[in-house]
Amino acid sequence: MPELPEVENLRRGLTRVILRQKILRVEVKKPKLVSGKGNIRRPSRRKKEEFVKCIRGEHFIAVERRAKNLIFRLSHGKIILAHLKMSGQFAYQTFDHKPSVIGGHPIELSERKLPNKHTHIIFELERGILYYNDTRMFGYLLYYPNIKTFEAENHFGLYGLEPLGRGFTAKYLCGALKNKKGKIKAVLMDQKIVTGLGNIYADESLFEAKIRPARSANSLTLRETKALHKAIIRIMKRAIKVGGSSVATYRLLDDTRGNYAREHKVYGKGGKKCVRCGSPLEKTAIQTRTTIFCPKCQK
Repeated sequence: MPELPEVENLRRGLTRVILRQKILRVEVKKPKLVSGKGNIRRPSRRKKEEFVKCIRGEHFIAVERRAKNLIFRLSHGKIILAHLKMSGQFAYQTFDHKPSVIGGHPIELSERKLPNKHTHIIFELERGILYYNDTRMFGYLLYYPNIKTFEAENHFGLYGLEPLGRGFTAKYLCGALKNKKGKIKAVLMDQKIVTGLGNIYADESLFEAKIRPARSANSLTLRETKALHKAIIRIMKRAIKVGGSSVATYRLLDDTRGNYAREHKVYGKGGKKCVRCGSPLEKTAIQTRTTIFCPKCQK
């Protein structure tokens, strides 16, 4: 699943190609994707019809991000909330069939043919077509007629602060961790203190701060917490700047690869030498997630 830097780059790419375009036609082939959030969802014909009818004729006004979610703001205050989950992908193609711009998880068939068997939602715009493709269909696009109905569902109520937001200070992080007994990596990844960190950036941030991932969160000293805060911000800024990490099946909107994977110090490098001390990096599991760390550098 893409983490904050990857979703932020996708947001920026979509903003470049769809903003101010009118939605001329909408086709939903799999009602499940507009019917709810869970992996087990009952397709709703009513939700499908509402999605198609209410979005057609509107314009894309803005594309925003909260954690790993994309928020499409349409004219007349309407909103689409989207999450790629494990295998979702947005692909935009102009009517003259110039090379597609693709963002999310690469689907080989999409590079040759659009639409294809994995295309489940189609937005025909004034200058091109935006496709939503999803091989496993865990993702979703949910329609809301206005900000009031959107906020009523409190989608982000349990989310913590954005790591690059003003409120995410060292003081905030110290206070948030002091009563957390769980392992620091698990605490960082549960999204309730800081959003957008997944397996990649939790490992990288903890390595830079020289903190062992299995340490209890409330055992961190003030100095260690400040180092972790600084590491999270630096790594997130750098990852966004270079396009995120292209690992497994994630790609940028123009189908290029993010370059931050080249800068990984520990993620995916179990058994290799630590870039700081030369010791072999060790591999363990925290909440079933593969975790790489240096047993000598990280205390």
